[in-house]
Amino acid sequence: MRRSRWETVQAGGLWSIFADANQLESALVNLAVNARDAMVGGGKLTIETANAFLDEIYVRALEDVPAGQYVLVAVSDTGSGMTKEVVASAFEPFFTTKDIGHGTGLGLSQVYGFVKQSGGHIKIYSELGLGTTIKLYLPRLASPDAEGDGDSVEQTPPKAARSEVILVVEDEEAVRAFTVEMLRELGYGVLEAANGQTALRLIDANPAIQLLFTDVGLPDGINGRELADEAVRRRPDLKVLFTSGYTRNAIVHGGRLDAGVALIGKPFTYAALAEKIREVLARRDRLIEGEGLDP
Repeated sequence: MRRSRWETVQAGGLWSIFADANQLESALVNLAVNARDAMVGGGKLTIETANAFLDEIYVRALEDVPAGQYVLVAVSDTGSGMTKEVVASAFEPFFTTKDIGHGTGLGLSQVYGFVKQSGGHIKIYSELGLGTTIKLYLPRLASPDAEGDGDSVEQTPPKAARSEVILVVEDEEAVRAFTVEMLRELGYGVLEAANGQTALRLIDANPAIQLLFTDVGLPDGINGRELADEAVRRRPDLKVLFTSGYTRNAIVHGGRLDAGVALIGKPFTYAALAEKIREVLARRDRLIEGEGLDP
């Protein structure tokens, strides 16, 4: 008999949104049912909420998604996960990986339709054998109080203090290029790798690398955690910052990262990345406590 657990993690001070309550409830039920079905041998379902900001740099690669303030609802499971091919087709009507009679293939397409009709954004992060996180970004309801609050005030992101070199390890080419571009704009020297083996060769050949910035989920037999452990064994002075599309609670409580690691969630804004990089480089300790649910 399979046993599954679930938890909710609700951020304080959530903004209001304008969305159909019944459709939102239906979307969450659909996502929860899919998560349950993906955890054949049991697992953990996590539902989280947070305020989030999608900046101009992130949304320029998207269609019909304006930059601005959103409320994030994330549904994560520790189930079987999806291949990249399945993720690419997941929102298509009638697409399903379930056996005949066990699903219509309309659940995720309906969730996608609801989010888009609400003016929002939806994103899937998934790894085979590890699980899936689906993030719904629903636009903040405009109000007189929204103007001038802390999240809307533009600040100059902190840039590289000197000739600091960062190694970016990310298997998705578009995400890697996006990250490298931002870091170079911030004044950092950047090297890049698509997998752990390449990253280790670069670390051995380039003693100037001060920070390893790696995705948690990597292909070819070495995940981000294993890469970081081996990199720091070779270079004890190396600082490490992880990134992941999974929420902090899902990835830490799922046992893939320790509670105290430095982590920034995807998608990250230009300003958030700049702040986090400076925070990690400024600390003596390699691992620092992350904060809350990253956007």
